[in-house]
Amino acid sequence: MGYIPGNFEYGRPRKQIVIELKIWRGNAYHERGERQLMDYMEHYHLKKGYMLSFNFNKNKDIGVRRVVLGAKVLVEAVV
Repeated sequence: MGYIPGNFEYGRPRKQIVIELKIWRGNAYHERGERQLMDYMEHYHLKKGYMLSFNFNKNKDIGVRRVVLGAKVLVEAVV
C-alpha cells in the first residue's frame, strides 16, 4: 500500500491516494489484491484506488481498466 502526501496543484489542499503494487501471480492472487485495496480504501475513506500489477509472462493482457464496485472505483493497470 502506498501513501503519497503532497500538493498536486499549487494552492490546492493535499490529496490522499492509495496505490497497490503487485507482481502478477495469477487471478486468485490478483483478486486478493483487489480486496486488499478495497480494505485500504475503506480504512482511509477513499472512493478511488489504484493497483499496478507487473506481469512478466510472455502472453499477457496489458492495459488499464476501471472496476466499479458500488461507490468505489478501482483503476487497475497491468504492465
